[in-house]
Amino acid sequence: MSARGKARKRALDIIFEAESKEVPISMVLGEHIRRRESDGDPELNTYAVELVNFIASNQLKIDSEIIANAQGWSLERMPDVDRAILRVSVAELLFMPETPHAVVVSQAVELAQSLSTDDSSSFVHGVLGAVSRTLESSAQTG
Repeated sequence: MSARGKARKRALDIIFEAESKEVPISMVLGEHIRRRESDGDPELNTYAVELVNFIASNQLKIDSEIIANAQGWSLERMPDVDRAILRVSVAELLFMPETPHAVVVSQAVELAQSLSTDDSSSFVHGVLGAVSRTLESSAQTG
């Protein structure tokens, strides 16, 4: 797995942990940063921290994008892992335009295949494909 792929996975772990514990994302991120400083965790790199911070600061916008493109699925109805994967991926699509959309979508689908239900990879692919098309359409008209 590439360094960015590991960073995406670490960001996913942090987002999932915060939601599972029902605590602020910033609290969990702080715990991981302290652990990194003590044990040198190479997977909590700058990119992972940046992604988590974008999610923590822009969760309403990110969740709105997900809901708008999930075709009848509420956030609460989604499996927890899928929701976390979508939040990480949509944050990257929205706030890190230097990363090709195809890479973001592909890695999100891989994470869904390895971490979630049998149907999750198709669901994640569909939602992220719709978000990507919306963003590309906006960029062309804007």
